Amino acid sequence: MSFGDPNNPYGPPPQGQPGYPPQPPQGQPGYGYPQQAPGVPPQQGYGYPQQPAYPGYPGGNQMIPQSMPGLLVTARVFLFIISAVQILAGLAWLYVAAIANDVSDAADDLSSSSDDPFSAISEGGDIATGALLFIALIALALAALSITLGVKFSKGGQGIRITTVIYGALGTILGLIFLFVGIDSGMATAVIFPLLWVVFGGIITAAPVVRSGTAWFSRPRY
Repeated sequence: MSFGDPNNPYGPPPQGQPGYPPQPPQGQPGYGYPQQAPGVPPQQGYGYPQQPAYPGYPGGNQMIPQSMPGLLVTARVFLFIISAVQILAGLAWLYVAAIANDVSDAADDLSSSSDDPFSAISEGGDIATGALLFIALIALALAALSITLGVKFSKGGQGIRITTVIYGALGTILGLIFLFVGIDSGMATAVIFPLLWVVFGGIITAAPVVRSGTAWFSRPRY
């Protein structure tokens, strides 16, 4: 048996024939490798999680917001400013209610009968004290609501979003009413504060409604 024999299986391969060992055909995957069907996009590597789609907001495969959008940050600041104004107003109404109560007590001490003028002053002072106290409590309750909404912006969900929209819309309507009253009065000082209130209320209402705000309140929480 000669190494030059072309039929010798142990001899070198003849000239012009492919080398040894035989190579797999071009375009075909080697043994042990998964085949990729034509027209199918490549799959992600093993061990790498795929990004899920969150249908809570338009465009399910959008990037999840990692930080609060700028418009929501502005609305949050406005809520804290409004709460400070409401606290000051509530304390002022409490002070006025205390003065009305003192006047009522003094008139009651000076009153000698039910027909006495001081008796009417005492009764009017009691009514005024109750009304002023009620207004002060409402202002302080609204201040607590403003602070709660602002704080919950970071972790709140759809409930905080809807409450903020309603709260901002009611504030905007109230500001518009006082704005029209101020315009009719012709006093510039009576227009400035309601105008600011309308601007604040409009931004607070719009911030959770726009696309970025909706995505923020619809993001997953772990």
